[in-house]
Amino acid sequence: MSDAMSDDHDASDMSGGDDRQEDVMTPSELIRKLEEAWLNEKFSPELLENKSERVECVMEQLTHMEANLQRVRKGDMKASVHRMEIDRIRYVLSSYLRSRLQKIEKFFPHILEKEKSRAEGDASFLSPEEFAFAKEYLANTETYLKAVALKHMPPNLQTVDMLKAVPEPCLDSFVFLRVRARQENILVEPETDDQREYVVDLDEGSQHLMRYRTIAPLVSSGAVQLI
Repeated sequence: MSDAMSDDHDASDMSGGDDRQEDVMTPSELIRKLEEAWLNEKFSPELLENKSERVECVMEQLTHMEANLQRVRKGDMKASVHRMEIDRIRYVLSSYLRSRLQKIEKFFPHILEKEKSRAEGDASFLSPEEFAFAKEYLANTETYLKAVALKHMPPNLQTVDMLKAVPEPCLDSFVFLRVRARQENILVEPETDDQREYVVDLDEGSQHLMRYRTIAPLVSSGAVQLI
């Protein structure tokens, strides 16, 4: 349905609002990219690299669509179709951002530690707003624990290591995926005393159920899509 939005919008709609991206995308391409990021974020056990520029572009596009909708005559069937498309895009965008916030709340110390230890020049996993939220969530959690529990305990037990107290994402959970580009010699299981290493080829268009840790780099590169 993302093509419905392109009836009254051409590719030039995106060129003014997305100077930060190397390639200019049409509205339908932009929404498709958002949906891909949404599904990956929804089904991956860990927080993925943020797509803040893509989110900003979608929000700008929604503003354009709302403005164009105001110019459509009342009772025009096209208005109903476009309203449904706007609502659908808003749902995808909200769900994407909600999934990220839920992971930040669940794994906040590990996410902050990963962000702190990333090399200079590496892509950030958090947007500036998400980073501020994670730090505030950590501070509020520590304050709450001290107020309701830690201050009532012996002095040697009045500190807590959040990295040990909060569980890490389970990267060994299994996920469904669709292969977007053929991959060869993917190590599924390393060699152990009980078995030889297990290596497979992934054909384009094929679907699989695999351990997330195995294909995490392929998710990041876009070679596979979680479904």
